[in-house]
Amino acid sequence: MGRRFVPLTLDNLPDLPKRCRSCVFWELDPVSGEAAVKTGRPELEKEAWISAVLLEWGSCGRVVYVDEVPVGFVMYAPPAYVPRSTAFPTSPVSPDAVQLLTAWLIPGYQGQGLGRVMVQTVAKDLIQRGFKAIEAFGDARWSEPACVLPADHLLAVGFKTVRPHPRFPRLRLELRSTISWKEDVELALDRLLGAVQKEPALRPL
Repeated sequence: MGRRFVPLTLDNLPDLPKRCRSCVFWELDPVSGEAAVKTGRPELEKEAWISAVLLEWGSCGRVVYVDEVPVGFVMYAPPAYVPRSTAFPTSPVSPDAVQLLTAWLIPGYQGQGLGRVMVQTVAKDLIQRGFKAIEAFGDARWSEPACVLPADHLLAVGFKTVRPHPRFPRLRLELRSTISWKEDVELALDRLLGAVQKEPALRPL
């Protein structure tokens, strides 16, 4: 089973679920987001946001493909590009961190370790770009797929709570702490991108 983690661009944006392509929860402040939905242009706002971040900052997401079928994605950006983050009771995101916005996997592909590898892929990208940490707002009462990730999931993949809250704690993953497993990440990615495709029957992941 071949797995690929491809940088998010306007070209593969259509591979995201429709509800996610038209969601501007993170990309706009609450007032602007509501206005975009009312005027029927959230997808255009999403495209404009991704285009601006790509031009000014660079890659802001990954799309996950299994056997060339899109099965999930992850998005991240510096807090300056994320107006909604200031609306959270545990804001602001630390200035030395990039914010993990959201991630999603098709239910049939959950529980296979893809979520952890997504975070590792983001961590590898940000280490190479000189950042110190990833932060995210978690939902401590998460019950169904939503724009805010479940706090339990973030804790499970290595995040630590830096500002507690009964509903929306802010969590942080120190990238320097991932240096020790950076080689493991690279090895895992090599297997995902290379060996798995060469030996799908001999080395399934």
